[in-house]
Amino acid sequence: MTYRENYERWLNSDKVDETTKAELRAIADNDEEIKFRFVKDLEFGTAGLRGIMVAGTNAMNVYTVAHATQGLAALINKLGKADRGVAVGYDSRNNSKLFAETAARVLAANGVKVRLYKGIRPTPMLSFAVRELNCIAGINITASHNPKQYNGYKAYWEDGAQLPPDHAKTVSEFIAAADIFDDVRLIPLTEGLGTGLIEYIPDEFDDLYMSKVIAEAVNPDVIAKVADELKIVYTPLHGTGYRVVPEVLKRVGLKHIYTVEEQMVLDGNFPTVKFPNPEYPEVFELGIRLAEEVGSDLIIATDPDADRTGIMSRDKSGKFVCLTGNQVGALLLDYIICAYESTKMPENPYAIKTIVTTEMVTEICRVHNVKLHNVLTGFKFIGEVIKKYEVTGHDNFIFGFEESYGYLKGTYARDKDSVVATMLISEMAAYYKTKGMTLCDAMDALYERYGWYGEGTSNIYMEGLDGLERMAKLMDKLRNDPPAELAGFRVTERRDYLKDTVLDVATGKVTSTGLPTSNVLYFRTEADDVIVIRPSGTEPKIKTYILCHGTSREDVKEKVAAYSKVTETWTE
Repeated sequence: MTYRENYERWLNSDKVDETTKAELRAIADNDEEIKFRFVKDLEFGTAGLRGIMVAGTNAMNVYTVAHATQGLAALINKLGKADRGVAVGYDSRNNSKLFAETAARVLAANGVKVRLYKGIRPTPMLSFAVRELNCIAGINITASHNPKQYNGYKAYWEDGAQLPPDHAKTVSEFIAAADIFDDVRLIPLTEGLGTGLIEYIPDEFDDLYMSKVIAEAVNPDVIAKVADELKIVYTPLHGTGYRVVPEVLKRVGLKHIYTVEEQMVLDGNFPTVKFPNPEYPEVFELGIRLAEEVGSDLIIATDPDADRTGIMSRDKSGKFVCLTGNQVGALLLDYIICAYESTKMPENPYAIKTIVTTEMVTEICRVHNVKLHNVLTGFKFIGEVIKKYEVTGHDNFIFGFEESYGYLKGTYARDKDSVVATMLISEMAAYYKTKGMTLCDAMDALYERYGWYGEGTSNIYMEGLDGLERMAKLMDKLRNDPPAELAGFRVTERRDYLKDTVLDVATGKVTSTGLPTSNVLYFRTEADDVIVIRPSGTEPKIKTYILCHGTSREDVKEKVAAYSKVTETWTE
C-alpha cells in the first residue's frame, strides 16, 4: 500500500474518529506531510515507540498505541502469562493519560490483566510496580525529556527493565502481522474496570516505593547534622516528580526544600522551558532566581517522567554552575564507596556504567577494588547485569549510571530513578557541607585524587525522510574506512559492536567485545582517549561521545575540543 493509499484509507475508515479525519483533511494538499505521516509505521524497538503526536502510521496517536499494545498482548498470550498482568503508567505529557487508558483497554480486550496507575507517576515507579506486583510486563507512556510535541511508549518485561531484544522483535512481528484497524481488540475502560480485568493501583503503593528509595541512603545521619542550614531548590519541570521527590526529601530529614512553583504546575506544554531536559542550563533559570532569593546551596531538576536528574551547585565564586551527568555519577559513586568503607562494604561490590560514560569511574573502581561492568548505551543493559547477579546470588550492586543523567542505586527497580538520585545527591551535599565544601569543591577534589577527565558530545543531525539512510551510510563509511588517527593521535584500538570485534591495531589481534551486537563504533587513541559513535535510537542524528584523560583541566578541555572538531567534519 502506498502512503497515499494509506492516507485515504484512514480518511475513509469507520474506525477513525472525526477529529482525526478533520486533521487529515487539513493536510490534503501537503504531499510531503502526508508522506512523512504514512510512508512507514512508527518503528517498535527495545525502547518501544517515540514520535510526534499527529495522525498517521508514523506518529504517536491512539491508533498506533493500540496497534503496538495488540502486539504486546499477542506475545503475552503466546507465553500463557495473561493472568500475571501488565502494569501501566503515564507522565504529564499531553495525551499520556489517553494513551495509557487506550493500552489498558486493548490489553483487557485480549484477556490480559491490567494494573493501572490512576494518576501520573515517575517512570521508575512503573518499573517498581512491574517487579513488586509480579507482572509479566509494563507499559509507561512518556517521551522522557523530548519537546512537547512528542510522546512515547516504553515497554517493560517482568524484571522491570525495558523489553529485551528478542521480545521486542517478537512484538514488532506481531504488530506487522496485525492490521491497525481490523485486528486490534478494544473494550471500554468502564467495562474493563467492571469486570476486574483493569484495576487501579492503590495510592498506598506509593509509600511502599518511597520506603524502598529511602532504604538506599548510605549515611542518613549526616543530614541531621546540617538540616538547619542546608537549603535545596527543586523543580520537576512540570512533570511527575512534583509530589514524590519533595516528599522523600522531607522524610529523610531535610527541612529547607524550596520548589519552583511555576514549574510545579503539571502541563504537557512545558510553558516555562523550550526543552524539559535537566541537562540544559536554561531550564534552571527560574530555579537560580529562587535559589538566590533563599540562599540555596543546590538546585535539582528532574525531567517530566522523573528518571533523569540534573543539578547546579555553587562554585568558589558563589555562582551556580551545572555539573554534567558524568560528574554527578562519579561524585555519587565515590561518595557511596567511601561511605560504605567507613561502615561496612557489601561483599563483592560491583558498579555498572555504559561504554560512553566517563573513564574516571574506571579509576575510582580500580582504586577501591570495586568490580566495574561496562555495558552498551541504554539502562536496560544495566538492568541485565543486575538480573544476572540476582539469578546467581553472587556479588552486590552498589551503583549504576549513564552519562545522560540517569542513576540507580538499589534493585527495587530496573530503570534510572531521579527520586533515589535526588535523595542521594542531597545526602551527599549534606556530607560535603559538614566539611565546608560545595559539590563543585567536591568535584575538584575528585580530579586531584583520581586524575583529570573530561567528556564531550557532538551530534550530526540527519533529518528528513532520507535521514535513516544517510545515518546508515555514515556508519558504513566509518566502519569500512576507519580513521587511522584522530586529532593528531594514532588510533590504537578499534571496536565494532555490530561485528563483535575488538582490533588491536598494532598487532592485528582480534577479540570479542563480550557485549550484545549493536551498531556502535569505538576508537581508542594512543593518548588513551576514547571516541564512540552510534546512531540515536530516538532522534534523527549520529551521536559522538568523547572521553578524555589529561594532565590538567586545560589539557582535557583542549583535547575534547580537538576531537570535537574532527567529528564535525564527518559526513556520509
